Amino acid sequence: MIWLTWRQHRKQALFTLGALVALAAIMVPTGLTMHTKYDSLGLPACRAALGSASMITQTEAVSRCDSLGHQFQQQFSGMGFVAVLFVVLPVLVGVFFGAPLVAREVEQGTHRLVWTQGVSRLRWALVKFGLLGAITAVLAVGYALGVSWWFQPLASASTGRLTYIFFDVQGIVPVAYTLFALALGVFAGTYWRKVLPAMGIALVGFAAIRVAVEVLARPRYLPAQTFSFPPGGRQTPNPASGDWVLDNGVRNAAGELVLPGAQIGPCPPSGCGNTGAGPGAYNWLRYQPGDRFWTFQGIETGIFVLLTAALVFFAFRRLRTLA
Repeated sequence: MIWLTWRQHRKQALFTLGALVALAAIMVPTGLTMHTKYDSLGLPACRAALGSASMITQTEAVSRCDSLGHQFQQQFSGMGFVAVLFVVLPVLVGVFFGAPLVAREVEQGTHRLVWTQGVSRLRWALVKFGLLGAITAVLAVGYALGVSWWFQPLASASTGRLTYIFFDVQGIVPVAYTLFALALGVFAGTYWRKVLPAMGIALVGFAAIRVAVEVLARPRYLPAQTFSFPPGGRQTPNPASGDWVLDNGVRNAAGELVLPGAQIGPCPPSGCGNTGAGPGAYNWLRYQPGDRFWTFQGIETGIFVLLTAALVFFAFRRLRTLA
C-alpha cells in the first residue's frame, strides 16, 4: 500500500518539492537583504532600548527609532505582496492534494480494485491519509520556519507579530493551517465524489473558516486591554511593543468616543480646543499586548488541530459508506 500510494502521488510530491525549492530561491536572497538592512540601520538596538512597555515617554530617541522603522518599511514595501502568497499557500495543499486524494479514486472507480485485493478500507485510508499527512507536516514545518525567519525584520519594523498577515505566516499556526486544509480537502472528496467540486468546496470552506477565526475569534482569545493618556502629556504608544491595536480614538470628558480612529496631541499650553473634542478629552486605545503572541499562536493552533481531527474522523466514517 505504501508503494502504491507513493506511485500515485509521487508527481504531486516532486512538484511540491520543486515549488518549495523555487520559493527558497526567492526567500533566501531577499531575506538576507532585509536582515542585513535591518541590522545596518541599527533597528535591533533601537527597538531593544525602547523595551516592550505599551506606553513610553516621547523622546528624540523614540522619534528616531520610529523614523528608522518607517524607512525600512518604505524600502521593502513590495514584500507585502509576497506575504499574501504565503497566506494562500496552505489552501493549495487542500485543493490540489487533499481534495483529489479520495475524490479521484471514487470518480475513476479505482478504489474498488484496491478493496477487492485484500486491502481493507481502514488500512487503505490509514496509509493514504497517514503518508500524505506526514509528508505535508514535514514540509509545512520547514515552510513555517523559513517564512518566520524571512518575515522577522518586516514584523519588527512595523506593527508587530500579532497583526493580520504577520501572525498568519509566523510561528506554528502555518503548520496547523496546512494540515487543516489537507483534511478539509480529503473530507470534501468523500462527500462530493468528483474532483472539481471537491476542490471548490475545499477552497471556499478554507477561506470562510480562516476569515471567521481571524476576524471573529482571534481578537477575543483573551480580554483586550485599554489604555488612556492625555493629549497634553508626553506619553505615546511604544512602536516597539508589538501591541495589536484593535480600536483607538479620542474620548471627551464624559467618556464618549468623539473622534474614532484618531489621536490628538501633544497640545500647546492653551489646550486642544480646536479639535472639537472639548476640554478634558483624552486619547484611548484598546489592544492586545504584543507579549501574547505565543499564547495566541497556541490557541489558534489548537483550534485548527481540533478541526483537522474532526474532519479526518468524519472522512473515515464517510469512507465506510462508499460503494
